[in-house]
Amino acid sequence: MTTHTPGRSGRDHVMAGIGLMLTGIFFFALNDALGKWLVATYSVGQLLLIRSVAALVILVPFMRGDNLRAFRRMPRPGIQLLRAAFATFEVGCFYLALAYMPLADVMTFYLAGPIYVTALSPWLLGERVGWRQWLAVVAGFAGVMIALNPSAGSFTPAALVAIAGSLSFSLLMICTRLVRGTSDLVLVTTQTAGALVFGAVTAPFTWVALDMRDALLLALLGATALFAHVCVNRSLKLAPASVVVPYQYSTIFWAVILGFIFFGDIPRLSVLVGAAIIIAAGIYIFLHERKTSKDLALIEPP
Repeated sequence: MTTHTPGRSGRDHVMAGIGLMLTGIFFFALNDALGKWLVATYSVGQLLLIRSVAALVILVPFMRGDNLRAFRRMPRPGIQLLRAAFATFEVGCFYLALAYMPLADVMTFYLAGPIYVTALSPWLLGERVGWRQWLAVVAGFAGVMIALNPSAGSFTPAALVAIAGSLSFSLLMICTRLVRGTSDLVLVTTQTAGALVFGAVTAPFTWVALDMRDALLLALLGATALFAHVCVNRSLKLAPASVVVPYQYSTIFWAVILGFIFFGDIPRLSVLVGAAIIIAAGIYIFLHERKTSKDLALIEPP
């Protein structure tokens, strides 16, 4: 007869949490690769419109009872609206940059989001940032500059769009901290609604006729992103954040692999070096924040 000790159960939960985190990040990366392929044909507005409609179709059945009342009780509606605007801007920038840059390059700039959060937190969140964290922030910025490799040939408008998107991504995370306690359903739904409004306004001006295959693939963007969010959220319920969150940086591995398989992209050495520095700085900042029991901003790609 097999007996199950609490320690064994705890280890099983941790392993399950790690597995779910890796699964969620893989599906985020797959979603991004699919988005890069589709944005070569369809505008960002059209992509966001159809992706958001598909996501809301999945979300609507959950909007009843206590879940529906959570929308009426959501804290700080003004910040919620601002959060949706930042979310829409950053995902729009993400897909626009993908139309002109390799997947790994764009993802590298977005990995710096938590570093920007730390840099902005003294002014926007009233948090104290110690000198060790500032050193990590400086290192992270250095990683961004190495990845950017600024020169007449590499300092492109697309790179600036990616950086603007990553800054908006950091502001999205700051807004998320300010509305702590809001249910996951409310957060995901308001984000999706913001992208839907943007798509509905802009898509008609650049509409491209859809065949059935591409319509299904565009809808799959929304479903895949939702599935990835579920995996990440479930991972954090099963295992400590300090254990599973660093696995989110596996996104750069998948960005390199999927970029090479589907688009023939070979990342520049400067991008890989910059990504390594950004990841090291981000993990240090995360672990320091975990130690001091601050609310954590997770890295969930668009």
